[in-house]
Amino acid sequence: MTNIEFKPKYKVSYYHNEMDSKPTVKFFDLHNEMEDWIHEEVQRRVDYTVQHSSDTVSEEEYKQIEEYEYSLVKTKEI
Repeated sequence: MTNIEFKPKYKVSYYHNEMDSKPTVKFFDLHNEMEDWIHEEVQRRVDYTVQHSSDTVSEEEYKQIEEYEYSLVKTKEI
């Protein structure tokens, strides 16, 4: 039996805001797994923001929130 070591190929840092010094960090072996996680996490955060908004969020505002969330994601091939 061989000892297979997990050697991730991708590192994702997802910051909570521009000033965040301790982002959520995840490692992935497969590119599509990384993309899936990013998409799901962005969606989760956008949904949270929209649900906790005191006003109705327009489609344009929704897209702005989504763009902002994607701007907080940094990926690196390792």
